[in-house]
Amino acid sequence: MTPQGSEREIVHLLRAVTVELGLHSARFAQRHAMHPTDVRALIALMDAARARGEMTAGRLGAALGLNSAGTTALVDRLERAGHVRRVRGERDRRKVVIEVSEGAVELGWAFFGPLIDRTVGLLETYDEREQAAIRGFLTGVRDAVAEED
Repeated sequence: MTPQGSEREIVHLLRAVTVELGLHSARFAQRHAMHPTDVRALIALMDAARARGEMTAGRLGAALGLNSAGTTALVDRLERAGHVRRVRGERDRRKVVIEVSEGAVELGWAFFGPLIDRTVGLLETYDEREQAAIRGFLTGVRDAVAEED
């Protein structure tokens, strides 16, 4: 079934938001001499830290769709730039975990913070029920995209 009317408009708006977010991320990467995959890696690492999870190179590579050699090159590049560090796992000291440096977090907040603040301000204009609907919709879209892989 093909989306009609207002549903199609919402799908097109979501696509436009995705494009704009990608361009915003690309500007950050370009300004800081990074590859777009570097930015995606830093986001994945910060998401893991926020969820109190440890991110190994293998998990990072899987999340980004990279092979082992590509992941090693990525982590080496980010480590040389001072954006990440390799540390021993908290629960399993034999495991090597990749962590984002404070400097990288500060760099990201300096660039993305204003957009995050504007987005949070926009969300605050919606009531709890509307926010739940937005959350449910975005979660559903994310899950639908993940199913495509």
